[in-house]
Amino acid sequence: MKFIIKSFILLLLISFQGFSQTNRKGFYNGEGSRQVHLDFHTTEKLKDIGENWDKAEWQLRLKEGHVNSINIFAKGHHGWAYYNTKVGKRHPNLKFDLLKAQIEANKEIGVSSRAYITVGWNVLDAKEHPEWVLTDKDGKNTFAEMEAKAKPGEYFPWGWPTLYPEGPYMEHLLKHTEEIAKNYDIDGFWFDIVPVGTINYNEYSKKDMEANGVDWNNEEEAWAHHCKKMHRYFQKTNAIIKKYKPNASIYYNWTTPINNKKIIIEDYDQYNTKHDLEDLPTTWAGYDVFPVRAKYYANTGKPIVAMSGKFHSAWGEFGGFKHKDAIWYEAASMLSYGAMANFGDQLHPTGKLEKATYDNIGHAYRYIEKIEDYSLNSKHLAKTAIWLSFTERDNDLVKILLEKQVNFVVANNLKDWSALNLIILHSDVELNDEETEKIESFVDKGGKLFILEKGAFANGKWKFDIGATYLGEATADVDYTLVSKKLNQDLVESPFLNRFPAVRVQPEAGAEILAKIHEPYFNRTVEHWTSHDNTPYKTKAADHPAIIKKGNIVWAAHKLEENYGKEGSRVHKQLFYNALKKVLIDPYVEVDLPSSGRVNLLHQPQKTRYVVHLTYASPHQRGRAKVIEDLVTLYNTPVRVDFDKKIKKAYTIPEKEILSIKNVGDKQEVIIPELRCHSAVVFEYE
Repeated sequence: MKFIIKSFILLLLISFQGFSQTNRKGFYNGEGSRQVHLDFHTTEKLKDIGENWDKAEWQLRLKEGHVNSINIFAKGHHGWAYYNTKVGKRHPNLKFDLLKAQIEANKEIGVSSRAYITVGWNVLDAKEHPEWVLTDKDGKNTFAEMEAKAKPGEYFPWGWPTLYPEGPYMEHLLKHTEEIAKNYDIDGFWFDIVPVGTINYNEYSKKDMEANGVDWNNEEEAWAHHCKKMHRYFQKTNAIIKKYKPNASIYYNWTTPINNKKIIIEDYDQYNTKHDLEDLPTTWAGYDVFPVRAKYYANTGKPIVAMSGKFHSAWGEFGGFKHKDAIWYEAASMLSYGAMANFGDQLHPTGKLEKATYDNIGHAYRYIEKIEDYSLNSKHLAKTAIWLSFTERDNDLVKILLEKQVNFVVANNLKDWSALNLIILHSDVELNDEETEKIESFVDKGGKLFILEKGAFANGKWKFDIGATYLGEATADVDYTLVSKKLNQDLVESPFLNRFPAVRVQPEAGAEILAKIHEPYFNRTVEHWTSHDNTPYKTKAADHPAIIKKGNIVWAAHKLEENYGKEGSRVHKQLFYNALKKVLIDPYVEVDLPSSGRVNLLHQPQKTRYVVHLTYASPHQRGRAKVIEDLVTLYNTPVRVDFDKKIKKAYTIPEKEILSIKNVGDKQEVIIPELRCHSAVVFEYE
């Protein structure tokens, strides 16, 4: 009787809070804007799986979280299914079809459901079919070695056996997919741990390579064959889903990296209907990686979903909580870059959602519910673009641009360059002939370049006329930069240290020298050393310069982005910015924010408006995690814009406060009275 009364009360609460079966608010291109990714990896050692699952309570939690889309588990890493399957095995301690119950509960309240299927990590299938497990050339797999070394009673660290989707295992996965697509009212599929970056050398795979004339000892040949197999898996899976659920969303995790060119050039993301960008900024790559990923994958024209977690330090930790303000900041940042929001949670084995988690998520989602119409279905807009190398140098460059609030887009896969007037090529950028020709055409039409060190360099020379001839690598172990008065804004007019010395060039006629180099008296060796660290600089400048400008090209001799990325010295960031401004002319938007402030410009032509999003928070390193603790309010923040359209009105969101527009030179300026965590200015045009 108590259970019946409790359920009745919960249903009343839900109905009073306005749930509707036809509620589609916050859906864009069929994708929910406020999502949860609900992990549920449960071993057979756990009893009474899902015993406390209650439909009314489930629905209430989602309502409290303002959630309109959720990824729920069909099959997790332990290999057990959570639905009535004839292909695999339902969890032995689950007494009902949990997947079906969750889908039906979600449908009643207008929440979309996406079925999670593990691909790579799978304990049950690995134990029942060890021949399916991915191995190295020697037939070893790291999980088996880890298990063998483990002693009874000792802590067992994180790790999973990895299976590879080919042959019988691929057919097994395809049958699982078809079973769900055919029998369940599902809105989409979310496939996890797809091993696109790892070649399989188990016995089945070796025989397959040999049968196809591939020398598996030749890594280049083996990689090419691996890529063909991955494409085959994606194609077969998509065909099955589209047969039964033509409108279902599809996403394959690990197909949207930002730091692996070998994977990116395979275009695996073509098989996704949307791109989920998984991250846990507290302990993974930090808070400055998502913006560039969002900009790159937004260029594909598909919806993007930003994924973080409610967790503090590890994905899927039980009892780990970020503060609700950190979730608010992350969610606002996701929307600032035109992405839908998704926060990871982990369902307790009993099937009960934690109220505390959905109170925290709801704190953020209540806010973004007010701003999502001004974020989604948008285009990134900037006059400045960067060219990615898909290496660590990208992160170093982006960090500088974000901290100096330089709004940018990514040029590599951007189809329309008509708005661009500047492209930045950092020190790791390598261009093929087609890419070189495209950038040459851009320069010929008046476009500008900012090149760092040996960016766009091949065969002893640069692919563009930087105004200098290459002499060779640095001969000094460190060197020093002395800026001219044309680059001295907020910089010392004294030689400052570069731990990563410059390449040497001979300036040509017509090249303007903006900064000089001073070399040390000698390299620090056991034969020659002085003082505690580096050798002091010579008083006479070297013949090779630090910064030069010729026409529309500025070139820096140092890896300024690496110097800043590894050393964190503010002088390198400021030198980069001062040199950049020599070719950064009339950007669309400029703001005055501290270095932790972020700005992004979105364009919604269908609604004749530009939206400038600003966020501010300072992540602090606390132990192994970056923590957002203090959301400090900024007052009277100026925003200057220079748009091609005639602006008729400006106002803030979510407050809808009308702002006064003032002409400042050729630009227009508004003042944001208060900025705490996030604010945006909407500029409506005629």
